[in-house]
Amino acid sequence: MFFSYKAKLKSGEIVEGKMEAIDRFALSRDLRSKGSTPISITEKGKNSFDFMEWLNALVGGVKVSELIVVTRNLSGMLKAGLSLFRALAVLQKQTKNEELKKVLIVLSDEVNSGGTLSEGLEKFPKVFSKLFVSMTRAGEESGNLAGALTEIGANLGKANALTKKIKGALIYPGVILSAMVLIGVLMFAYVVPTLAKTFEELKVELPGSTKIIIGLGNFFSDHLLLSLVLIVGVGFGTIKLFKAKFMAKYVDYVVIRLPIIGNIAKELNTARTARTISSLLLAGVSLTRSIEITEDVVQNVYYRKVLIQAREGVEKGSPFSQVFTENLNLYPVMMSEMIQVGEETGNLSDMLLEIAVFYEEQIQQKTKDLSTIIEPILMIIIGAAVGFFAISMITPLYTVLDSV
Repeated sequence: MFFSYKAKLKSGEIVEGKMEAIDRFALSRDLRSKGSTPISITEKGKNSFDFMEWLNALVGGVKVSELIVVTRNLSGMLKAGLSLFRALAVLQKQTKNEELKKVLIVLSDEVNSGGTLSEGLEKFPKVFSKLFVSMTRAGEESGNLAGALTEIGANLGKANALTKKIKGALIYPGVILSAMVLIGVLMFAYVVPTLAKTFEELKVELPGSTKIIIGLGNFFSDHLLLSLVLIVGVGFGTIKLFKAKFMAKYVDYVVIRLPIIGNIAKELNTARTARTISSLLLAGVSLTRSIEITEDVVQNVYYRKVLIQAREGVEKGSPFSQVFTENLNLYPVMMSEMIQVGEETGNLSDMLLEIAVFYEEQIQQKTKDLSTIIEPILMIIIGAAVGFFAISMITPLYTVLDSV
């Protein structure tokens, strides 16, 4: 196939041309081998588009677990003495994920053409976070890329494990509530209309709660498919609404103040803050830059604001611990105290690591207990719903018996 391309030479000059290649990836590799950086590649006769932007969108779904394996394997091969280019080539052969393989091809081309690994990683912001890129760059600058990749793999593994534990603890109540809704819809659609006919034949006066249930039953019975679509639509709509940017401050405010869940959310954000800054400092990144990167790691907008204040304070010469002392409603006292000790002893990264380990262990224990705590709450909710339904449907029967 013939392609039109636009590329940037090492001198900075932008050149255009046409070339035959098997596909866009082959042309990209060919251009890089000649010292050029492709800007856009278009199949002849088609509209132009940004090649790297298209590729980044394509591979945005690489799993964290796959990324962890690649990072650890790459670190291991570098420690064994393989060159970076050779190690990336081996990973290309090992990976079964075609999307990830394309990423590794681009990284190999970048390294082969004289670029650095971190420069290649920056081209895939949906795959490699700022934390990943910054720690890699710090490893390259210090001459310890293998060590930096080992630390990155460990961080990704711990973060992924914590996320899985929290999601796992919430799966049980989610399944129970979903089953309860489905059973409720089926009862309204098939059981309630039968009872409604009985009450109609007996000509009994119905209480308000019974009329509501019968009304819902008639609607579900007459429009069962529509009812299911509406319930699913409301569910997805609610999820999308909660994920919307304008809702972030409201959702985050509620989450950190919920009983049980709120404490886990606070400890999770504390652990992420401490571990991320500690890892970056150990990799040789400056404190202000470490805080800036951590702003993207924490997901709660209120914690992000605290970190912005911390960065601005450090830039002005204030102690790093000061902002945490002023925000004890978000970060625990231990955070500010340990940071203060770290600043005084010059051992800030180790103090932050101890904080991260402590709260990660706390989260693991609390997520184990979460199912035990949620179970009786679910029983109360289910019992209340069943009790309301039973009373509403049995009360008219008692009325009939009293009149006999």
